Amino acid sequence: MDLYVNNKARLNGEISVSSSKNAILPILAASLLTEEEVQINKIPNIKDVKIITELIYHLGVEVKNNGDSISFRGKAKEISPEYDLVRQIRASFLVMGPLLARHGKVNIALPGGCAIGTRPIDLHLKGFKALGANIKFSSGDVIATTSKLKGNHVYLDFPSVGATENIMMAAALADGTSYIENAALEPEVVDLANFINSMGGKISSAGSNIIRIEGVKELGQSDYTAIADRIEAGTYMVAAAATGGEVLIKNVITEHVKAITAKLTESGAEVEEGNNWVRVKRNTSIKPLYIKTLPYPGFPTDMQAQFMAYLSCAEGSSIITESVFENRYMHIAELSRMGAKIKAEGRTAVIKGVKELSGTRVKATDLRAGAALLIAALTAKGTSIISNSEYIDRGYENIVDKLNYLGADISTSTK
Repeated sequence: MDLYVNNKARLNGEISVSSSKNAILPILAASLLTEEEVQINKIPNIKDVKIITELIYHLGVEVKNNGDSISFRGKAKEISPEYDLVRQIRASFLVMGPLLARHGKVNIALPGGCAIGTRPIDLHLKGFKALGANIKFSSGDVIATTSKLKGNHVYLDFPSVGATENIMMAAALADGTSYIENAALEPEVVDLANFINSMGGKISSAGSNIIRIEGVKELGQSDYTAIADRIEAGTYMVAAAATGGEVLIKNVITEHVKAITAKLTESGAEVEEGNNWVRVKRNTSIKPLYIKTLPYPGFPTDMQAQFMAYLSCAEGSSIITESVFENRYMHIAELSRMGAKIKAEGRTAVIKGVKELSGTRVKATDLRAGAALLIAALTAKGTSIISNSEYIDRGYENIVDKLNYLGADISTSTK
């Protein structure tokens, strides 16, 4: 589907942020840890959630859609997730830990998702092996088996969010106590731990670099609401600053967007914070920035592309270094088509600010690149046509409606 973004927009008004995509997906996977009823509330209406929910349904779990909440009940009857679903979304691999813990066996294809780097699964498998699983590969599938997982120390060579979450879920039902060292610090990891604990799990110190998981025999029912999406909040914050507007963004955990707030303030935007909201406006020119992406609490890699679009019209040259993923500059070619002056060498990109971008036809290459092109199009003269907009739908609930409510002029086409 194509998105038509017509002329420049100055975004004004207020919107609310949805529940976090990156928190909801592992929480949905963790529902496989129990046969009891689990209800997840305020589910964002995005493609990735639909895919992993369908995957869980195909495993044999009873799934009920109750409007903006989904409930799960029953034990999975399959240990081989559907290939056609697994290949669409990287988060599908997060069902491996729960299935291994509950069934002692799982057979899963290597995951798909956005092509932003290799993102190897070796750390996931290292953790499962430490807990007592046997791992082998067959025709592109990963097969893990165990008689019973046992608690152990797991050291991660890199603080991988996915590996931390997968190992934590597997260890939740293991015999004994496990420790994950050099664990990811992301708020989504903490939210998953809180969800497992709401089912009767015993996880402590999530959010620190050593997580303690005391295995329990079984987990029970839960009624849970995930945290707000810090990347969605950050995207609207940048859009407000880029268009020179003023937007109040509600349902924001301000602690989670501190790195974004700091860089926007440094660029000349004004950011006001409340209990669960931020207000962003910009009346001056955009000052150039130096940004280096880092694991949380550093600057998020998921905001790199949006800031690159923003800095394309800064007064001076900015530098962005992408230290998390090695293939996350595919949006440079598309921004350049709109008149941006960006040169990349290795993991470093230099953005020489231009006075104005021009609307043209561009293509989203992944989720966050698509969001960046939307921001660029909102600041560009003329009409921009963004193809492959289904990437954007993977992570942003009703983004077109929200932006149009703030004053944008975006229409859709299936041509």
